[in-house]
Amino acid sequence: MNKGKVDVLLGLQWGDEGKGKVVDVLTPKYDVVARFQGGPNAGHTLEFEGQKYVLRSIPSGIFQGGKVNIIGNGVVLAPDLFMEEAKSLEASGHDLKSRLQISKKAHLIMPTHRVLDAAYEAAKGKSKVGTTGKGIGPTYTDKISRVGLRVGDIFENFEQKYAACKARHEAILKSMNFDYDIAEVEKKWLEGIEYLRQFPIVDSEHEINNILKSGKSVLCEGAQGTLLDVDFGSYPFVTSSNTICAGACTGLGIGPNRIGDVYGIMKAYCTRVGAGPFPTELFDETGATIRQLGHEFGAVTGRERRCGWIDLVALKYSIMINGVTKLIMMKSDVLDTFETIKACVAYKQHGKQIDYFPYSIKEGIEPVYVELPGWKTDMTGFTSEEQFPKEFSDYIKFLEEQLETPICIISIGPDRDQTIVRK
Repeated sequence: MNKGKVDVLLGLQWGDEGKGKVVDVLTPKYDVVARFQGGPNAGHTLEFEGQKYVLRSIPSGIFQGGKVNIIGNGVVLAPDLFMEEAKSLEASGHDLKSRLQISKKAHLIMPTHRVLDAAYEAAKGKSKVGTTGKGIGPTYTDKISRVGLRVGDIFENFEQKYAACKARHEAILKSMNFDYDIAEVEKKWLEGIEYLRQFPIVDSEHEINNILKSGKSVLCEGAQGTLLDVDFGSYPFVTSSNTICAGACTGLGIGPNRIGDVYGIMKAYCTRVGAGPFPTELFDETGATIRQLGHEFGAVTGRERRCGWIDLVALKYSIMINGVTKLIMMKSDVLDTFETIKACVAYKQHGKQIDYFPYSIKEGIEPVYVELPGWKTDMTGFTSEEQFPKEFSDYIKFLEEQLETPICIISIGPDRDQTIVRK
């Protein structure tokens, strides 16, 4: 039997690593791009030909003509936000309906899920997780509780199913004495349901496996980052799905033996949005400079990202649990002006030095840094690695030795063309 190829692309830090741009760059090598988890809380930003796009639910391969894009069963979908995103892309000349398929088994984010999200966060007080308020967590909660509403439900007794789910949510909100008004949101949401019906709604696990049987290739696109994984991330400050490589199997219905390369994406430094521990976070002028130079503000929420030096302890952990075969380093150009670059190679915890990612990084973690000379060179116009200054080449070599994984692609700017594939 002719077997197609499945590669996985995912973030290795706390999200926002630049996955959208890399998917767009890699898409020409594949026949299909499939998103396997997450929801519209993740914004993938792409820039090319003078245009900037932010994708929230639609796979980042949508801009490459002739490619099939699939929203998998592991994704949670908000019909109103999807409609808004899709119509914006169609208005800019991208034909979605012939390129995009949606899994029947993907769960729907309801208006009341967003209200529940806000109510649960408010109830936590000082222990807030810092969610985006998009209703992701409550939707996954319903999924795990086996009471969720799925895309496939829009074709059979939908009004009845929707009313039952809504009534259950309203009972919870009433018990919490939480005031809300969803009239306008619900109206747009129901319009989104009608819009959704215009797309191919498929049994995506069969679609993908038939594609593989025919010898074609699939790139699986993850959202958020490894350190936000519900099992392996910095719990409880995590997302509600499995962001790691294993999530591609459960989020698309692909056998583990199908997976080939696992591309792990990281920034040349590190960022985090929302609450939660962050061992290498910088609270000084250096952190503010990285934020400014890197335009570190959320693509969906606009929230300021917390910035810090690269954390090799956390990256080794992410590489291990994902089985990463190739690394991709983003935003290298953001560090172009620094005299000295720091990298965390170990942690000090309770007076002891450790070189592994522990059960909890909430308290008592102090990063142990090594310092490397900066390259003090504007690399944004470079077209090959031969142009790299020695200090930057040394930084790459240092990272590869520490992480025991090759860095195969380096991004030196936001545009599609500012990407160097190493030989």
